Amino acid sequence: MVSLKYKLFACEILFRELCSLAAASSNVIDLEFLPKGLHDIGRIDMSEFLAERIDTVDESQYDAILLGYALCSGGIVGLSARTIPLVVPRAHDCITLFLGDKKRYEEYFFANPGTYFKTTGWIERGGDLTQDLPDSISEKLGLNMSMRKMVEKYGEENAKFLRDQITKMQFYTKFAFIETGVEPNDSFERQTRELAEERRWKFEKLTGDLSLLRRLLEGDWNTDDFLVVEPGRRIEFSYDGNIVHAI
Repeated sequence: MVSLKYKLFACEILFRELCSLAAASSNVIDLEFLPKGLHDIGRIDMSEFLAERIDTVDESQYDAILLGYALCSGGIVGLSARTIPLVVPRAHDCITLFLGDKKRYEEYFFANPGTYFKTTGWIERGGDLTQDLPDSISEKLGLNMSMRKMVEKYGEENAKFLRDQITKMQFYTKFAFIETGVEPNDSFERQTRELAEERRWKFEKLTGDLSLLRRLLEGDWNTDDFLVVEPGRRIEFSYDGNIVHAI
């Protein structure tokens, strides 16, 4: 079997899973992990950030560029392939990457509304329900402020109104911890259970499936699960089951 060389850009919450898969891969994988929460800085800014990182790649050294990302609120839309293919899983968000199949995630999502998913990487890279990057939309709007800071900035009456509106947006009632097999121990699961008890939410443990990520690294890119963007084409929304397509 011929070994190929890929450059992989991925969200840091996939660090343990992708490092494990890369170590076992028949291909050579150069990994670069990017900050968690990029999807919260807005679609255009995320796309520009990723494009800048892709532009740094010496494509003469690789057979393809891989993205360890899902659609992520449209953050991958607009990314272009230059001289080598750009490959991305067909997934709405990263939970599909942990569960291994977009249909499995879709079925669980609709059967279990109000579920917030946790993984080892999600917790150790910052486990809050909101992301606190300086350029995140939540930060720009001040939604992550303490009540005291809100009062100082907006006045007590307005601060109470804003806090009530933020509380109403928190519609989650359940934590689901996805165990992918790379956990060092059960500490992350226990943290999630304790947080569920503290919030009086339900808790469920799901068995993860890394087959989608494994196939990404192995170059096993069937058209149902992956979009292969050929040179000269770019990623665009696909308003059907394909999620994304190339134009």
